[in-house]
Amino acid sequence: MNFSSLVPLLALGLAAGAAAQGPIYRCGNEYTNTVPEAQKAHCKLVEGGNLTIVQGFRPPPAASAPRSVSNGQQPVRVSTAPQAGTRIDAADQKARDSDARVILESELKKAETRQVELTREFNNGEPDKRGDEARNHQKYLDRVAELKANLQRNESDISGIRRELGRLPVSR
Repeated sequence: MNFSSLVPLLALGLAAGAAAQGPIYRCGNEYTNTVPEAQKAHCKLVEGGNLTIVQGFRPPPAASAPRSVSNGQQPVRVSTAPQAGTRIDAADQKARDSDARVILESELKKAETRQVELTREFNNGEPDKRGDEARNHQKYLDRVAELKANLQRNESDISGIRRELGRLPVSR
């Protein structure tokens, strides 16, 4: 069998497959090709072009009540976001603010500890040379510049955390 006799057969097969699809009806956001179902739901016939429908991912419904999840250290409260226009009761808001304060204070403590370590290593712009930097002065200069940038970034982080802590209401 040669290629030229295969082309008409292939075209005939494709045309038959397209014709076998039949009419497609749209019922809101749903599509169907069963005529009785479409007539019952007063669906509209979709005309022209090909229609490909891919079943989409539907996320599971969100839980309405907070649940507890363990991260290895202490239980963490996980809750869904409130709907627009709904109010959060005072006890829940106070608990959220308290949790936020604890997290921010621990982050501040870590950042301050890191700042002390970086300051000690930076040594006023003259850190101790490492073995691989003895012959390569540029490597030493690159490390000094990186330490300086890390110090500035960490200072910025500390001021940001303090600013966020200042925005939280004072716990009573």
